[in-house]
Amino acid sequence: MRLLVCGGAGFIGSTFARQRVHEHDDEVTVLDKLTYAGREENLHDLVDDARFRFIRGAIEDREAVAAAIEAGAPEAIVNFAAETHVDRSIAEPDAFVSTHALGTYVLLEAAREHQLRYLQVSTDEVYGSIAEGTFTEESPLAPSSPYSATKAGADLLVQSYFHTYGLSALICRGSNNYGPYQYPEKLIPLMILNALHGDSLPVYGDGMQVRNWIHASDFAAAIGHVLEQGNAGELYNAGGPDEEANLTVVRRIVALTGASESQIEHVTDRPGHDRRYSLSSQKLRALGWSPRVRFEEGLERTVAWYRENSWWWEPIRSGEYRAYYERQYGRSLS
Repeated sequence: MRLLVCGGAGFIGSTFARQRVHEHDDEVTVLDKLTYAGREENLHDLVDDARFRFIRGAIEDREAVAAAIEAGAPEAIVNFAAETHVDRSIAEPDAFVSTHALGTYVLLEAAREHQLRYLQVSTDEVYGSIAEGTFTEESPLAPSSPYSATKAGADLLVQSYFHTYGLSALICRGSNNYGPYQYPEKLIPLMILNALHGDSLPVYGDGMQVRNWIHASDFAAAIGHVLEQGNAGELYNAGGPDEEANLTVVRRIVALTGASESQIEHVTDRPGHDRRYSLSSQKLRALGWSPRVRFEEGLERTVAWYRENSWWWEPIRSGEYRAYYERQYGRSLS
């Protein structure tokens, strides 16, 4: 296929772009405005491939979207473009509203004008927290943060374009992703890099918030499967094979890096912190998808990748991220 992948320089978007080019022989045009977490380095192994092109621009910009469609002549738009960090949404929600609401609207209008298939990449966080059991596609939306609320709003807008205009639109909601190229504000890369540098490991509250973990390669494959096999107007959950509490994850990282558990430091919990996510993938599994990477194996591979790819993360730890970290945790990195 010919695809326009919006937000394709981010963590999951670049994983998807790489997978579609290398494993499916697709032609991929990436549109990305290169925020702090969207980096051309994430696409380093695609830049010389004739099946790939990169265009810098924001999805809120109609002209940039039009130029990307003209350049790539896509058959489908896959929208990863998002502000993704809950902590940042609490401090500065305006960017989340702009990207998730206005940006999604601009893309939907473009898809409608050119009669393109459209897939919105979403998150389990739109369902809120669940004490027992697991969320299905029929579960009500109960977002807890500006991040998840604006993602839920975007999902509803996507569904409205199917019902109102007959757009061939789909939604794929994933659980907590991890793997190579993830910006270190997120739990797993944050803890890996801090552990390797001898820094403290800041754990929110008691650390017993439970997450359903999915390797980014599995989620990328799920999105591709929905794009190819999913029914227009439907949404599909893609949950990982394992659930783990944050504190358990941090202790595993300590063991894998040779750090000390004395580096673990419990800090004040963030406002509105969801206690547990759990996502059923039964509907998507019925289409033939299933996750391949168990969490224990995936975490080992992820730690090894960060150990071996300092070229990727060293510029981050020496740049804007240092100031963000100090604002967020009240201390400096080593």
